Amino acid sequence: MAERKTAATAPGARDRESRTVTALLTCAMAFSMMQLFLIGALGPRMVGALDLSPAVLGLTATVGFGTAAVLSPSGGRMVDRIGPRRTLVFLFLVSALALALIGAAPGAGLLLGAVALGGIPQALANPATNKAILATVRPDRRGAVTGLKQSGVQLGAFAAGLPLAALAGGVGWRGAVWTAAGVALLAGVWAFRALPADPPAASAAPAPASYVPRGMVAWLAGFSLFLGAGIASVNTYLALYGVDRLGMGPTLAGGLVAVLGVAGVLGRIGWSKVAGPGRAEWLLGLLACGAVGAVALLAGGALAVPLVWAGAVAIGVFAVSGNAVSMVLVMQRAVPGRAGTDSALVAAGFFAGFAVGPPLFGLLAGDGRYGAGWSLVAAEFAVAGAVAFLWCVRDRRARAGRAA
Repeated sequence: MAERKTAATAPGARDRESRTVTALLTCAMAFSMMQLFLIGALGPRMVGALDLSPAVLGLTATVGFGTAAVLSPSGGRMVDRIGPRRTLVFLFLVSALALALIGAAPGAGLLLGAVALGGIPQALANPATNKAILATVRPDRRGAVTGLKQSGVQLGAFAAGLPLAALAGGVGWRGAVWTAAGVALLAGVWAFRALPADPPAASAAPAPASYVPRGMVAWLAGFSLFLGAGIASVNTYLALYGVDRLGMGPTLAGGLVAVLGVAGVLGRIGWSKVAGPGRAEWLLGLLACGAVGAVALLAGGALAVPLVWAGAVAIGVFAVSGNAVSMVLVMQRAVPGRAGTDSALVAAGFFAGFAVGPPLFGLLAGDGRYGAGWSLVAAEFAVAGAVAFLWCVRDRRARAGRAA
């Protein structure tokens, strides 16, 4: 009877373990980009306290994501070599240090240095979490878990835009950032205790592989480049747009980032669940087209303020979800032993877009030309959609040729 009871409870124990791993990976994705969401949400406060211009505010994204883009290929190889548990603990510790330094920054110099340090967790997050899913989650659950953990990025946006922005109203923006740093430290302890031990580094070492993306990975990296450029511009300047052009207070404008975050969570979970083989390929282009319409709503906020709230929701549902679907595709098609590297190469394209987009938007925002800035973002999403549809057509033809 004891044996039957143990057997009966084993599935429940596995489900609890799976939920714990999913929650931890979601947390890792949130903290990998928390610093930049906080800078976006707290930007109206930080601009005055640190004497920053809108262009310098955009430069924070360039430094952070430029670092992440450069380090991503090596980060993916590192994850394949040492394992996800060691990598995720390291990710949380570095995130905590970067946030602590941001909170202590007296001016632009240390702020940019701390943001550069925060590029390391960004480079490690996608390959480490994807590798952990392949190691701990059964195949029929991987799509759903991928969507859930990718939604962690938008949970980070929500946390920065609502509770932490509200906390900044009481304890100051530095206190809010230091609070986030403390939580990151606790998450590192959680990762160490909750994840299964990694195999020895020597046995986990992958075969030599090129850092140059090829085939599907190259197309997804190109799609992610333009998608990331548009998303980063929205993340960085949406709250400032609300204050400068729409007459919102800093806390209410931070709420735009929170709304975008919630919508992104729901969008990433929902679209990842339906992104099965044969569907995910077409979803990328469709989501990019929806993102173009979302930008039109943001621009329309200058005429009717409620439109900007609808635009924030639509950005989350369409634009932000595109990155999750691209990661589902990587996991569906990755060659064994290369999941970390392929994830990192696609993420490198995404981060490169994040580095390029905000400075271009910042040049326009500095002159008050938000309308031109939103047109630029719409064009970036349109190019991402064109890349996705072109790859999908070529991929379908190639697969049909192999079948014949």
